[in-house]
Amino acid sequence: MALLVRAPPLLLHLQPPPTTAQAFFVRQLATTPRRRPLSARVRVRASNSDPPQQVNLSVLRFTLGIPGLDESYLPRWIGLGFGALVLLNHLLSPSPTPAQLRSEALGLCLAAFSAALPYLGRFLEGAGASSRVPLPEGSRQVFVIPDDLSTAQKEDMAWATYVLLQNTNTTSVLIAIDNVLCIRGYWDPPADISKYAMIDWFKSQMEQAGLDNLSSALYIPNFSDTQLGNILPQGILSVLAQPILSNPDPANGESKAEGVVLLASNAKYAYSEKDMVWISTVANKFRLA
Repeated sequence: MALLVRAPPLLLHLQPPPTTAQAFFVRQLATTPRRRPLSARVRVRASNSDPPQQVNLSVLRFTLGIPGLDESYLPRWIGLGFGALVLLNHLLSPSPTPAQLRSEALGLCLAAFSAALPYLGRFLEGAGASSRVPLPEGSRQVFVIPDDLSTAQKEDMAWATYVLLQNTNTTSVLIAIDNVLCIRGYWDPPADISKYAMIDWFKSQMEQAGLDNLSSALYIPNFSDTQLGNILPQGILSVLAQPILSNPDPANGESKAEGVVLLASNAKYAYSEKDMVWISTVANKFRLA
């Protein structure tokens, strides 16, 4: 016999109609826009703006950043400091054992080697002791960039000249690319000359010195004032001209000169092999596309 199962009756919960105040509140909620969270607004704003420029760190040389500290002499100060600690430990020991004496002798040898390491490195490079001369009073600081360059090009040239002056023994730097010049540092151009006339003067001086069409780096570690005409200020002892070469031609493998980076220093043998490799890397950043 089949069983008949009755479903429970549907209960309809009837609500009274909303009052006037409730209907007004509902309309207000429907018309009020939803506020996005702060993170969403930041993402939308970042997506609508231009993409940020990435800082190229491949041409930087990181230093300790201590004013007045020459990082090339850092092994010397470390060796002298640890050597003084070894001597102090020996003086404070009432009865040093033979093992301690051997350890102290080894420590003093290592400290002496560390102190002599900067001089040994310069001797192996064949540079000798570099000597500096003060720049004459006629030289003045110059920073000239053409106005017709884009903002990105101005930033690239300003950043390159800054790191070259900051990270090498350079007092004067000039970047010339495709008839565009950026001059920075200590120079001795004619007095009472405008910026545009100064750029034309540097261009003519570079053409007279033959620096506008170099195929390889020109390094003069012991510079004399008569070698490159009047383009460099007095008191310069080292000159490095690093050409900016184009990518090799696939047909013949030749590279054309697109510009030059001219560096000058008031120290003899101012640029080591490592410096010249790094300067070449900076110069290659300005290759024309």
